Amino acid sequence: MTSLRPAMLVRAACLVAAGLGLAAQALAEVYRCESESGVPVYQGTPNGRNCRAIDLAPLTTIPAPKLPAGARPAAGAAPAQAGGAAARPGANGFPKVDASTQRERDLERRRILEDELRKEESRLAELKAVYKNGEPDRLGDERNYQKYLDRVQRLKDDIDRSEGNIASIRRELGTVRD
Repeated sequence: MTSLRPAMLVRAACLVAAGLGLAAQALAEVYRCESESGVPVYQGTPNGRNCRAIDLAPLTTIPAPKLPAGARPAAGAAPAQAGGAAARPGANGFPKVDASTQRERDLERRRILEDELRKEESRLAELKAVYKNGEPDRLGDERNYQKYLDRVQRLKDDIDRSEGNIASIRRELGTVRD
C-alpha cells in the first residue's frame, strides 16, 4: 500500500468519496490522514492523526442532448446523420432521408450485390470445372488415396457453400427497391 503513488491515492480517494455519496454534496471534503501504522488513509471525516483537507477539482458533467417528445434512443444509434442528407425525424425518432438520397443508396446497394453475384458465379464455375462431377484429376502430391478423397470433399463443400452464397445474394437482390 505504501508503494502507491500519491496521484493514484488521490484518485482512489475520489472514488471512495463518490461511492460514499460525498461527491453529491457541494461542500463535501476529503481528508488525508495517517493510520496508526503510518499508511495514508483517505476519508470524509478528519479522524486520525495528521489529517488535512485535500483540495480536489470539481467534476465536470455534460448533460445528454434533449430528444424530441415521444422519441426513445435506439441502442447503438449514432447521433450524426450519415450520407449528408438532411435529417428529419421519422417514426420512432429515426432520421428520414429524402427520396433521391434513398434511391442513390438503393442503386449502390444493387450494384454491389450484382458485382458480388458475378464474382460468386464465376467462382462456382471454376470450382465445378475442377470438381468434374466428383472425379477431379489427381494431383502429384496425392499418392495417398485419402488425401485425394479429402480434396474432393473440400471441393464439394466449397461448391455447396458457393451455391448457398449465390442463393443468399439473389434473395437479397429481391429485397432491393428499384
